[in-house]
Amino acid sequence: MGTDKMLTRIGGLLRQAESTDNEHEAEAFLAAAQRLATSSSVDLAVARAHIANRERRPTPMQRVIPIGEAGKRGLRTYVQLFVAIAAANDVRCDVARSSTTVYAYGFDTDIDTCEALYTSLLIQMVRAADQYIKSGSYKTATAEKIVVERRYGRVFHRPVEVPVAAVTARLNFQMAFAARIGRRLAEVKADVETEAVRADAAESVPTGTALALRDKELALTDFYTRTSEARGTWRGPQASAGYSAAARRAGDRAGKAARLGDSPELGGVRGQLPRGAGE
Repeated sequence: MGTDKMLTRIGGLLRQAESTDNEHEAEAFLAAAQRLATSSSVDLAVARAHIANRERRPTPMQRVIPIGEAGKRGLRTYVQLFVAIAAANDVRCDVARSSTTVYAYGFDTDIDTCEALYTSLLIQMVRAADQYIKSGSYKTATAEKIVVERRYGRVFHRPVEVPVAAVTARLNFQMAFAARIGRRLAEVKADVETEAVRADAAESVPTGTALALRDKELALTDFYTRTSEARGTWRGPQASAGYSAAARRAGDRAGKAARLGDSPELGGVRGQLPRGAGE
């Protein structure tokens, strides 16, 4: 076992011994810490200092994420992509009405992960959409558009089939791409957290991963509630120009094939625990 991990385990036992009011529990925790320290030749004072240093936990923060200039087509799909990534990294988001800015709330390492993934996946999304449009395959499809008509003083909404415009195809493609990325990252998050909790439970001295995850969620929720000035909920992009099933399918396929990042980014998909949490 590595020295850092051993120090963390011993320090955790010392912390439990010093925080309980039950004399017998305190003695049991201290004895367990001493046994581990003796078997690994670790000084208890060193372990206590180590855990104290690790428990200087970071706190949640807010960061402004620029998305694009006002009026640029597809900004809502860009926001959709960032929000999908954030959801898998324990980051909350508020969105400006213009979709030009996202306000991210979370721990700094988690927001860093979101920005790194977003930068990579946005390039992939736009590139894949460009290739789809240039291929011209969208031109063979039709889209459903709602036409508003006024007759006899009444308003009627009538669906009509129209050729798919390039802008419609692009919006639908990017919406489906972002949605697929969100589902993929959510699966990664669930798998990593489940494995972490399972591995922790199998240890001879559990470190409390499940509790740490819950504590992190509560800390972020409390910070967001106190800090956010948002009114209402962002409901995602709307393909007002029409719906294209073919473009959605193409975007979904591209989202499935997109590279989520190298191991450093993927290691952070679940979101980092604050230092000292669950250790």
